[in-house]
Amino acid sequence: MKLTVNLGKDSYPIYIENNLLKRAASLIGEIFSGRRIMLISDDNVYPLYGRQLAEQLSADYDLSHLVLPHGEATKSFRTLPSIYTALLEAKITRSDLIIALGGGVIGDLAGFAASSFLRGVKFVQIPTSLLAQVDSSVGGKVAVDLPEGKNLVGAFYQPKMVLIDPLVLDTLNPRFINDGMGEVIKYGCIKDSGLFYALEAHRSFADLKDELPAIIQKCVDIKRVVVEHDQFDTGERMLLNFGHTLGHTIEQYYHYGRESHGEAVAIGMYQITRLSEDAGLTAAKTSLRIQNLLQTYGLPCECGIPLQELTHAIAVDKKNLNNKLNVILLHDIGDSYIHPTTHAFFNQESNYII
Repeated sequence: MKLTVNLGKDSYPIYIENNLLKRAASLIGEIFSGRRIMLISDDNVYPLYGRQLAEQLSADYDLSHLVLPHGEATKSFRTLPSIYTALLEAKITRSDLIIALGGGVIGDLAGFAASSFLRGVKFVQIPTSLLAQVDSSVGGKVAVDLPEGKNLVGAFYQPKMVLIDPLVLDTLNPRFINDGMGEVIKYGCIKDSGLFYALEAHRSFADLKDELPAIIQKCVDIKRVVVEHDQFDTGERMLLNFGHTLGHTIEQYYHYGRESHGEAVAIGMYQITRLSEDAGLTAAKTSLRIQNLLQTYGLPCECGIPLQELTHAIAVDKKNLNNKLNVILLHDIGDSYIHPTTHAFFNQESNYII
């Protein structure tokens, strides 16, 4: 299956296919005619898939690789100098290529390095987690974290290609399958009630697995259309942030050491829908359907933090502009909207525990 993100000169193809990794080098050759490639991965993914990919690429290219520690802590501004040093030592130029092989951390980090090194080096995304396959690898958002918050230093920098092989998920820790399902459920919530109903019709991820390539395609296609309409996140694309305002602050609260991104977004989707139902902004029982679906796919709905403890981080959220905060709410499942407010939206009840 091939999709194309149509962005004029920044357009690029997305391939979704079982066993795609086995022919990655030939597909990369369709969009890259240079000589040098830097492959950036992590210490979980590289032993599983990096060597196989490196063997393919080494036949035709001058290949270097950099293996970083796995985990959100790596997606830090402090990691960038080591990446730039590796790119310099490999003699990477603006006519060369960077490949991000890994989950969302590697994709965001390598993508930001590509966007900033020599003012821009071409890069390809090969996502190996469900979350990265359905969400973060597509759309050109690249970033690193600061201690004060997630993704606060970043850029819009589109890849030249995205290669998605659902079979690599067979080696993924089950927790991070659940993690990715948080983003899958998000797409059903914001844009596709049919997808939400399809997810409700299954009992678990194992029950859903045979339909996974089609599910990934559906999510990627939703994001593709949204990005084409709003490349720089000033309008419709903000809908993709459903659950993320609370989710990012939960991740930060625990220093990225407890809830994963998808788990935190799951909590954020459910809790913000509870708040919007209480305010009469969302149809009754919408949060209950979300809660039931999250539980089906092994995702949490709460984390035990008093909501007031998160308001400082919410106040510095990227979506907080001119003291106005755009939060994403649902009219109903599959029907989302941007609700302009302030961070006071989260102070409705002084004893609210999320």
